Amino acid sequence: MGLFFENLCIRDLRVYADVLDGDVYHYRDKTGLECDAVVHLRSGKYGLIEIKLGGDDLINEGANNLIKLSEKIDTNKMHKPAFMMVLCGIAPFAYKREDGVFVVPISCLKD
Repeated sequence: MGLFFENLCIRDLRVYADVLDGDVYHYRDKTGLECDAVVHLRSGKYGLIEIKLGGDDLINEGANNLIKLSEKIDTNKMHKPAFMMVLCGIAPFAYKREDGVFVVPISCLKD
């Protein structure tokens, strides 16, 4: 089920990125650290997105992964992420966590 949900989210993110003249990538490094989606705009701004079905444990896992990845970015060579987001299927509303990571239900990605 998770793989289907992830593909649905990636499709939606690509539609939004295309309107903004951007692209969506997947990131994985040699240590196995990965990010489900990196939305990259032509201006050089980018956002890191983890996709989780929902639930506090999975949302925390996704947020921790994003923070770990953002700490590895050499900001002397590139900008820091414009945003970090856990895109999820089950959440009552969108909110910003104390660590700066946004939690957004997929239902927010609509016209």
